[in-house]
Amino acid sequence: MIPGWRRAVLRLATPRPPLRYAAVTMPRPAWRAAALPLLLVLTTCATRTAGPPTPGDPLEVSNRGVLDFNLAVDDAVLRPVAEGYRAAVPEPVRRGLRNVVNNMTEPRVLVNNLLQGRFLDAGHTTMRLFLNSTVGIGGIFDIATPAGIARRSGDFGQTLHAWGLDDGAYLMLPIAGPSNVRDTFGLVGDAFLNPIGYVIPFYASAARGAVDGLDVREQNIENLDTLRSGSLDFYARLRSVWQQRRDAELGRTRDEAAPNVLDDPGGDTAPPATLPAAAAPAPRAAEPATSRRDRLSARSTPSHRVMAVRHVRPRVTRAAIRPSAAAARRPADQAPRREVSLRIPIVWTPVH
Repeated sequence: MIPGWRRAVLRLATPRPPLRYAAVTMPRPAWRAAALPLLLVLTTCATRTAGPPTPGDPLEVSNRGVLDFNLAVDDAVLRPVAEGYRAAVPEPVRRGLRNVVNNMTEPRVLVNNLLQGRFLDAGHTTMRLFLNSTVGIGGIFDIATPAGIARRSGDFGQTLHAWGLDDGAYLMLPIAGPSNVRDTFGLVGDAFLNPIGYVIPFYASAARGAVDGLDVREQNIENLDTLRSGSLDFYARLRSVWQQRRDAELGRTRDEAAPNVLDDPGGDTAPPATLPAAAAPAPRAAEPATSRRDRLSARSTPSHRVMAVRHVRPRVTRAAIRPSAAAARRPADQAPRREVSLRIPIVWTPVH
């Protein structure tokens, strides 16, 4: 019988077989098919995160992913529905529905105009709401715009901007599209600021929002197609267009030169053309320091002479002091008057 201490030493000295773990095997083609999407995702993330982040858009990677989702939903659902809406509903009916939806948003514009202190715009909005709701039969016909009362803009994001809140980071919202942090809170605030939402039921408000979104998509079918087909980087160009439009609504301009909407941010710009050496203007020789009179004389030509004006002191001649005809016709008891005419000669002397 082996003592206990020897048994412990032998156990430590004897090499043990490696531990075996249960493993799930996978056929090689299936393994490759499962690893391919992961590899594509990692490659895409590495490509998009390369380089410095865009100012004002620190969440560009996630925003691009949301844009890809929005484009997939648009291609599958929104664009076909918008095309069917255009084909099935006549243009006058679409315009009437658009006017009704816009008229239902006028109370929200009125509240935001008051919150921003724009009382003149609030008065215009009130007149628009009254005319279109009464004479325009519930907003079906836009009577105010031909009468010279244009529609004002007003949302809670604009109100927060008037109160001094910054834009925040640029965001790409699912389905809703481009926005920023401040305007995202503004969307939530507008849902509570519109008095119409407290009068009509919830499903009517949802239907109003659906009709509004469908009408906006129908009006921009060609615009979005042109923007997507003519852009090397659709995300960057859409962000630029949205920022310019939002700046115009807020009544502000950026310090840097605003990019042209038709210019592709990802396109190549040609370098400025340089003049050849033969066509470049020769440097102007330094002129010697001369007096002003000499410079005028040097520039004078036979067809154009600079005339110098020499003023002479006015003089009164004896012949100029003579009685006038009116004095000759006066009665004898009145003292005659003498009229003095001054002759101021001006001598024009050409400068040779």
